Amino acid sequence: MNPSTALGMIGGVLILVSVIAFTSQDLGVFINLPGLGIVLGGTLAATLLSYPLHEVLHVWRVFIVVLRNERYYFREDMDEIVEVSKLWFNGNLAAVQRRLETIRNPYLRTGVQLVIDDTPMEDISDLLQWRLARLRAREHAEAQVFRTMATYAPAFGMLGTLIGLINMLFATQTNDFAVIAVNLGVALITTFYGIVLANLVFRPIATKLERRTEERVMLMNMVLEGVTLMRKGRSPAYIRETLKSFMEHHRDEIRQEMPNGNGAEKPAAGSKRTGRR
Repeated sequence: MNPSTALGMIGGVLILVSVIAFTSQDLGVFINLPGLGIVLGGTLAATLLSYPLHEVLHVWRVFIVVLRNERYYFREDMDEIVEVSKLWFNGNLAAVQRRLETIRNPYLRTGVQLVIDDTPMEDISDLLQWRLARLRAREHAEAQVFRTMATYAPAFGMLGTLIGLINMLFATQTNDFAVIAVNLGVALITTFYGIVLANLVFRPIATKLERRTEERVMLMNMVLEGVTLMRKGRSPAYIRETLKSFMEHHRDEIRQEMPNGNGAEKPAAGSKRTGRR
C-alpha cells in the first residue's frame, strides 16, 4: 500500500475516533444507519444520474490504484531511451529492432517503432500527443467522478438534516422528548456523515488520482522528448543530459505549484505533458 495513503487513512480515522471518544459519553450516538443511508444512497443515486453506469463501476476499480504503492520507471525508461539511441546513432537498425522487443513501456515502444519506420517528425509528435491527450482526458474523468461525489455528499447531509428537523417539529406536538431526540440526532448526524465522506474519502481520492496522472504525464513527456531527439539524430550523450535536465525541471514545477490545492500543475508555455499507461 502507498505509505502516504495508509498514513492518511489510518491517521484520519484515529483522529476522528479519538475526538469523538474524548468528547462523547456514548460512541453509539454517532452510529445512525438511516442517516448514513440518506447520505450514501443519495450520493450514489445522484452520481448514477450524472454518469453512465460503466464509468461509475470503473472508478471503484480505480480506487484500488490509490491504495497501491505504484512505481514510476523514470530512470529505467531514460536508460532505455539512451541505449536505443546509441544503436540508432550508430546505424545498427537490426539491433534497434531486436532491442525494441524488450522495451516494457508501450508508449516508448510505439515512439521507437515510428522512428525506425522513418515516420515524419510531425506525424510522430501528433500521434504521441494524441495518446497523451486521451490518457489525460480518461484519467481526469475518473477523478472528476470522485469530486462530484464529494460535492453531493454534504448536500445530501443537509437533506437529511432537513428531514430530521421537519420530523422533529411535528414530534413537538406529542411532547414526546424521546421522539424529538431521535429526529434531532438524524438531523445532526447526516451533516456529519456528509462532511466526513466528502473530505476524508471522496475528495482525497480525487486529488490522489490527479497527482498520479501528473506523474504519468511527466514520465510520458520525458519519453516524447527522448523520441523526438532520437528522430532528430542527436547524440546519446546529448539525449541523456537533456532528459536529466528535463526531469529535474518538471519535478521543480510540481513541487512549486502543487500547494495551490487543485491537484494539478499549470503547464509551462511550449511544454507538453505525458504519462505512461
